[in-house]
Amino acid sequence: MEVVYRERTWSFDESMTVKQMLKRIDILPESALVVRDGKLVTEDQLLKPGDAVKVVDVISGG
Repeated sequence: MEVVYRERTWSFDESMTVKQMLKRIDILPESALVVRDGKLVTEDQLLKPGDAVKVVDVISGG
């Protein structure tokens, strides 16, 4: 799978959950949203080789 976050890209050849992937790239799950193929995925969903994944910062405001 290819993971893109800001200006960085990571490639992984094994399956893992969203939570495991975020830990591998050192991002707190509470601070990011993960999108696979244009759809938001939860941290317990399985990512597989071949997936295109984008990590987006959570922004809050009022």
